[in-house]
Amino acid sequence: MSEHTRTRRQTDEQTEESASTETACPECSGTLVMDDEHGETVCQDCGLVVETDEIDRGPEWRAFDASEKDEKSRVGAPTTNMMHDKGLSTNIDWRDKDAYGNSLSGKQRQKMQRLRKWNERFRTRDSKERNLKQALGEIDRMASALGLPENVRETASVIYRRALDENLLPGRSIEGVSTSSVYAAARQAGVPRSLDEITEVSRVEKSEIARTYRYVVRELGLEVAPADPESYVPRFASSLELSDEAEHRARQLLQNAKEQGVHSGKSPVGLAAAAVYAAALLTNEKTTQAAVSEVADISEVTIRNRYHELLEAEQDLPVA
Repeated sequence: MSEHTRTRRQTDEQTEESASTETACPECSGTLVMDDEHGETVCQDCGLVVETDEIDRGPEWRAFDASEKDEKSRVGAPTTNMMHDKGLSTNIDWRDKDAYGNSLSGKQRQKMQRLRKWNERFRTRDSKERNLKQALGEIDRMASALGLPENVRETASVIYRRALDENLLPGRSIEGVSTSSVYAAARQAGVPRSLDEITEVSRVEKSEIARTYRYVVRELGLEVAPADPESYVPRFASSLELSDEAEHRARQLLQNAKEQGVHSGKSPVGLAAAAVYAAALLTNEKTTQAAVSEVADISEVTIRNRYHELLEAEQDLPVA
């Protein structure tokens, strides 16, 4: 055996021995555990204290409930795709007050105004960042107006970022692509909004939203399933203040319609609105076609037509 090989083997053995002594008790070879409260390393089997006065790497404060922990914690918020810089930059408060709530002097106010101006310039250094900042602001505005949850806003922001990275923006407006991102994200999350609802809160025309949406979905390869009429039912039933029984009955009507193939080629919003109206009548709850029409943003004629189709599908089901 060569001298080099022998030396290397001895080094490996020493490393293994030191590693084993770190995790095993020197007295009984038992398992060592960390006692964070007392800053000690103790043998679980014989109780030998192996190490004392260890460094406490936790916070220096104590908290007795979740709210107190949140108040005392000094770490920043998690990164988010809903901000153009992912929330990693500094925000300077618009109020001209110091940490104690006292108003700043005139000289200090001028200084803070200059700092805000330069901070804003540094946050959006190039056209891509300015584009992203405007688009994410639009996404947040529309999602708030539509009552969409935070996960939908996050998904819409990711879709827009992908469209920007893959250079899909030239020839299309920022508002059009951001609106399409919200529409796609809502459908992916199972809380879809109709194209008419999206158009009401958007700054672009319905035709442009539909055209841009198809383009973004195709180019990014997004997996967006066809809108399920059942996903609209809870929102419509809640707006009309219907009972859980009526909502359940509306779902049954839609499931029966799917089995009969009635839903094919029909607007999911129209089917959902008609199912909610029919369910309200079947459960003896007061509502009108006009009320359903206003909530669903669908004409009363469409509701009447889909209503008759749903009831016919219900009657055509084979009796078990």
